Amino acid sequence: MDVVTGVVGNLLPKLLKLLGDEYKLQKGMKKKVKFITRELESIQAFLQKVGAVPWDELDKQLQVWSNEAREVSYDMEDLLDTFFVRFNVREPPNPSMLKRSMNKMANLFSKGKARRDVSCAIEEIKNQLQEVADRRDRYKIDDIVVNPAATTLTVDPRLKAMYKEVASLVGIEEPSKDLISKLSVQGDDIDLRKKIVAIVGIGGLGKTTLAKAVYDKLRAKFDCGAFVPVGRNPSLTKVLKDILYELDKNKYSDINSKNRDQKQLIDNLREFLLDKRYFVVIDDIWENEPWEERIELALLENNRGSRIIITTRKFEVATKVGDEVYKMQKLSDDNSGKLFYTRILGGDGRCLGNQSDEVVKKIIRKCDGVPLAIITMASLLAGKPRERWSDVFTSIGFGHTDDKQVENTMKILSYSYYDMPAHLRTCLLYLSAFPEDYEIKKESLIWKWIAEGFIQGKQGMWLFELGEQYFNDLVNRSMVHAIEDDSASTVESCRVHDMVLDLIRFISSKENFVNILDNGEGTLSPPPSSTRRLALHKNTMKHTAHGNMVGMPQVRSFIAISCSFGNWIPLSSFKLLRVLDMQHCKNVRSCHLVHLESLLHLRYLGLENTGVDDLPDEIGALNFLQILNLENTRIKQLNPSVSRLTQLVCLKGDLGSTLAPNWIEKLTSLEVLHIAIDVGEDGRKKHARKFFKALGSLRELREFRIIVDGIVDVRDERDFLLSLRNLHKLQHLGVLGYHINYIDTARWEKAGFSLPQRLKILDLTYYTFYRLPSCISVECVPNLTHLSLCVTTMDEKGLEFVARLPELYFLSLNMSSTTTMSHISASNGYFQKLRTCEIAVSMIQFQCEEEDSSVSFRIWNGFDAMPFGSGKNDCSVTPSTVMPNLEVLSSRVFVRALKDGNGDCANIGLQCLTSLQQVQVDLDCEGASAAEVEEAEAALRKANEVHPNRPTLSLWRMYTEKMISTVQHPKPGEDDVFAEEEVQQQKVEPMADDNNS
Repeated sequence: MDVVTGVVGNLLPKLLKLLGDEYKLQKGMKKKVKFITRELESIQAFLQKVGAVPWDELDKQLQVWSNEAREVSYDMEDLLDTFFVRFNVREPPNPSMLKRSMNKMANLFSKGKARRDVSCAIEEIKNQLQEVADRRDRYKIDDIVVNPAATTLTVDPRLKAMYKEVASLVGIEEPSKDLISKLSVQGDDIDLRKKIVAIVGIGGLGKTTLAKAVYDKLRAKFDCGAFVPVGRNPSLTKVLKDILYELDKNKYSDINSKNRDQKQLIDNLREFLLDKRYFVVIDDIWENEPWEERIELALLENNRGSRIIITTRKFEVATKVGDEVYKMQKLSDDNSGKLFYTRILGGDGRCLGNQSDEVVKKIIRKCDGVPLAIITMASLLAGKPRERWSDVFTSIGFGHTDDKQVENTMKILSYSYYDMPAHLRTCLLYLSAFPEDYEIKKESLIWKWIAEGFIQGKQGMWLFELGEQYFNDLVNRSMVHAIEDDSASTVESCRVHDMVLDLIRFISSKENFVNILDNGEGTLSPPPSSTRRLALHKNTMKHTAHGNMVGMPQVRSFIAISCSFGNWIPLSSFKLLRVLDMQHCKNVRSCHLVHLESLLHLRYLGLENTGVDDLPDEIGALNFLQILNLENTRIKQLNPSVSRLTQLVCLKGDLGSTLAPNWIEKLTSLEVLHIAIDVGEDGRKKHARKFFKALGSLRELREFRIIVDGIVDVRDERDFLLSLRNLHKLQHLGVLGYHINYIDTARWEKAGFSLPQRLKILDLTYYTFYRLPSCISVECVPNLTHLSLCVTTMDEKGLEFVARLPELYFLSLNMSSTTTMSHISASNGYFQKLRTCEIAVSMIQFQCEEEDSSVSFRIWNGFDAMPFGSGKNDCSVTPSTVMPNLEVLSSRVFVRALKDGNGDCANIGLQCLTSLQQVQVDLDCEGASAAEVEEAEAALRKANEVHPNRPTLSLWRMYTEKMISTVQHPKPGEDDVFAEEEVQQQKVEPMADDNNS
C-alpha cells in the first residue's frame, strides 16, 4: 500500500503542473485532468486509511485492486514524465542562425505532437482509472473492514549511543564466560593445538555480538587477529583478502587492489600464520563448503595455541566445523525485561512504579528472549501512551508455525514496518536492492531517494536535510544499523540486518518494487517485463545476461554492485530510467555509456569505484540529471557538455583527480560540489583564478569540498574569500591540500574573511593560520559541529572561543604553541557536546585544581617549558567533569622532553573525562631510550586501567629510528615503527545485532 500511496502522492503535483498555461493542452483535456486528479485524491485517502495493515491481513480482493491501482499510477507517472521531457527539450548550444531557425520550427512541431500524444494518453489513462474506480464500487472495497493499530508514533529521541549502551549491558556476562571457557585460553596448561568453537543460534540472538565481545577481550593475548563476516553468498576471494587485511593492516593495506587468485591468497595466509598464535572470528557461515574448501585450508594448524570462532544459524554447520559447539541461549525473563525497559525508559533498565504489568509480561513472553525482537518491540512502543500498549500487542497476531520463534520475530519486524509512515516504508524498501551485509553509503542513498521522488520537499528545508531526517528515523526505529566513521564521529553509512532484509525483500517482491538478480554465475533468469527497479549483485555480464535484460522499458532504477561487465546492456532499453548506479563494478569503461543521451529521464548517474576515465559528449542531453557521482573514478577532466546540465544539484568528482572546470558558473543549481584544483603550473593558475572567481555565483551551494595541489597565491586567496562571502547557504566547507600553506590571519580578515552562519562542518587543514580567525566563534558560527584547523599560535582566549561553540562534537586541532586553559568547570559550558578531541601534534593534560575543584586544560608542544609540573595529578576533592560527552581522545607524548622535564604520563588526568571510551597516543621516541619509551607506555596503561570505563588504549611509536639505544625487534609480521595495544573495555557491543556489532 505504501508504494501505491507514494506513487499517487508524486502524481498529484505533476497533474497540477500539467494544468499550467505554458503547456496549452488541447480543448477538453483540462477537464479530464481535473477528473483524474479528484479520483487520485480519493484513492490516496483510502490507501492512507488501510496502509498500516500488513499485506497478508488485507482482504484478497483489496490486494488485487491495490495492485491494479499501483500499475495504473506508475503508467500515468511515466506518461507525465515523458511529456515534460519532450516539452522541455533544449536546443544545442551556439548553433548557426539557420540551424537555430530550423531547430525552433522543429521544436514547435515537436511540442505540438507532444500535446496531441499526451491528450490521447490522458484519455486512455482516464478510462483505465474509471475501470479501477468501477471495480472499487462494484466490490465495495471501501466497506472492507480493517483494524489497523494506532500508527501515530512519537519517535524516541535517544541517539545511537543509547541503543549501543542498552544492548551491550544486558545478558552478556555469563555467555562470555562460558565461551571463553570453551576456548581454553586461560590457565597454566593451555592446549597448543588449534581449536575451533562454533556459536549457533537463530538470527537476532546476538551471536555476532557475543563473538565480538570475546574477541575484544582476548585479542591482546594473541600475536594477531581478524574478525571477518562471510554471509549468505560469500565471495571467498574477498573473505580471504579481508582476513589478510585484518591480520596486518599495514602489510596488506593494498590487498584489495591486487589481482590474486584464491590459491595465492591461501598461500599468503599460511605463510603469514606459520609462526604466530592467531585468533580469528569467521562470522555468519551458512554452508559447509566455503569453510571446508578454502577458509579451513588457510587457517593452518601450527601448534601455537591458535583459536577460531565461527558463528552460524545452522546447527549442522556448527557440528561439522567446530571442535566444540556453543548453543546461543535466549535471554532470561529478567534480562528480557531489563532490556525492554531500558530501551523504553533509558537508565539502568529498572521499571518505574507498577509498570511491570500483564501487557509487558505478555510482550516479553512473545518475544521469547530474542534481543532483536525485544528491541524492535520496545522501539515500536517508545512514545506511545501506555494505555495503547494492549492494542498494539493484540494487533501483532503471532502465528502458530513449526518455527514459532522465527515466525514470531518476523511478525514483530513486520508490524514495526507497517507502523511507519508511508514515505519511510518506501525509503526502507529501496534498501532491499542492496546485497546482504553491504555497507550502504548514507549520502548516495539519500540522493537516490531524491532522484526517485520519494522525498517531497517542505518549505524552507533542503531536500537532502529532509532525507537525512528519514535516514535517522529508520536508524532510530532499529530498522537499519548506523555505521560511524570513527575518525569524524559521524554516521557515514548503514547496514540492514539480515532479518529486516528478508522482510523487506519479501514485501518488495509482493509489491513489484525491486527485482534482484544475484547468483554470481552470469546465467540469469529473465525478470518480468513489468519490472520497475532492477538490481544486479556480483554478476558477470555475459551474452545470456545481456539478452535477459532487454525489453524492460519500465525500469526506473538500475543498480549494479560488484559486477563485471564483459557485455553491456543497451541503455536505450531503459527509456524511463531515473537512477543508473554502478558501484564497485569491474571493466566499466566510457564505451559502456554509449547511447546515454537516450536516458532523458535520468536523475542520478553513479559511476563510483569504476574504471571510467571520460564522459561522453551525449551527457549534455540529460536535461533532468540532478546527481553525478564520479568518486574514485579515473576522470581527470569533466566533459564540457556537463556545463549544459543546469538542473545538476550534486556533482561529486574524484577529489584526488577530477579537476575543476572553467565553466562552473553555469551550474547555478549546484548544492554539493566535490572537486580538485591544480595551482602548481603557470597554465593552470589562470584556470584556478577563474574558478575561484566563479565560485561565488553558486549561491545554492550547501557543501563544498576541494583538494588543492600547489600553493594558492594572494590574488587567488582574495577571490576565494570574496566568493565565500556569497555562499550564505553553505553548511559544509572543506579545503584540503598536499602542501602547507601559511596564512596571515590578519590579512585574511582585512580582505573580508567570514563564514556563513549556517555552517556545520569546517575543515581548513590546507591552511595553517598564524592565529585563530575571529569568525570562528559562537556569534559567527553557532551551528558548527565539526572543526578541523591548523594554527601556529593559539592562546587561552582563542581556545575559549572554540570551547564555547555550543554544538561542537568533533575537534581536530594542530597547533605549534603551548597553551593553558584554566578553571574549567561544569558551570562555564566549555566543550559540552564534544565527543572526539584530536590534538595530534601536542601533548595534553587535565590538571585538577584543589582550591576550587576546577580543571586546567594544558596543551604542550614539546619545545616550550613544560607546563605540567612534576607533582601527582590528584585532588583531595572530586574534580569537575570536563568535556562530559567526550568519548575519543587523541594526542602525542614527547618521551625525551617529558623525561627531561621530570614529567609523568600517569599524570594526564583522564579521570576528569567521565564518558571516555578510546585513548589514542602517538609516542615521539626521538632521543629517548627503549627503556624510557617502555616506561612511558607502562604509565599510560596504568592511567588507562584506573579509569572506570577502561577505555580502549592505542599506542603508536614514532621516530623509532632516532632512539638513542637499540630498539627492540618487533615480532614477525609487525611494523617496526608501529606498536598498538588494545585494552579491553568493560562494555560490549549490542546483543541484539547479530551481524553488525
